[in-house]
Amino acid sequence: MGGGGFSEEPDNPLLDDFVLGLSGRKTPRVCFVPTASGDAQGYIDKFYDAFPPERAEATHLSLFRDSGVKDLRVFLLDQDVIYVGGGSTANMLAIWRVHGIDRILREAWVAGVILAGLSAGMICWFEQSLTDSFGSGLSALRDGLCFLEGSACPHYDIEPSRRAAYHQCIARGELLGGVAADNGAALHYVGTGLAEAVSSRPNARAYSVKLEGNQVIETAIPTRYPAADTLSLPNCGEGR
Repeated sequence: MGGGGFSEEPDNPLLDDFVLGLSGRKTPRVCFVPTASGDAQGYIDKFYDAFPPERAEATHLSLFRDSGVKDLRVFLLDQDVIYVGGGSTANMLAIWRVHGIDRILREAWVAGVILAGLSAGMICWFEQSLTDSFGSGLSALRDGLCFLEGSACPHYDIEPSRRAAYHQCIARGELLGGVAADNGAALHYVGTGLAEAVSSRPNARAYSVKLEGNQVIETAIPTRYPAADTLSLPNCGEGR
C-alpha cells in the first residue's frame, strides 16, 4: 500500500478487507509489525481497534520491548497475515537483520503467509526504494529485502516531491526502475509477479516507472476500485 489502511483511513476498510480476504479465512491470524515506528504504542492501539476479535485474531510483534514471544520463527510462521507498519524503513531493516526477522519473513513468504504493509511496509520487500529515512529530503535506499525486483515509491500523490525525486533517482542510476503507489492504492503480488493493483479511493493509482534510453517513462497501471468487490480469491500458492 502506498498509504492507507487502518492507520490512515480508519473509516475506509477496503484495503485491509482486501488483505484479509487473501487469507481465505473468516477470522485470519494477523500480526502487526510496528518496528518502523519504534513500536509506537498509539500505532499498536490503532491496530487492535481496527482488528477486533470478530474481524481477526490480532497480535503484534514488538522488538523494542519484551512482547512475550519466545520463538520469533514459530510465532511469525503461525500467522495468516503479517502486516508491516510505516515509519523509518532503514531503521526497520537494520533491526530486523539483527533479530533475523528478514530470514524468517522470507521463509513465511515462501510458505504462503500473506505479507502486507503500507509506506515502509510497502517498500521494504523490494530491492531498492525511495525513502525519507536518512533525515531531511528523499534519497535512495538500496538494501531492501529483495523479495521483489526493482524499486518502489509510496505516497506518490500526496507528497509532490516524491514523484520528482523518484524520477531523478532512476534517471541518475541511483535506483532501478520500479513501481509507485498513491495513498489508497495497493499492489498485489503473487510470488514475484504483479497480479493487479487495487484501490480504496476512486482516483488512487499505481504506476510503473522505468528508464528507457535516457528518459524516465511513467505508465499508469490499471487499478481496480473498489478493492472489496472480490474478496474471495483463489489459492495464490507459494509466496503470496
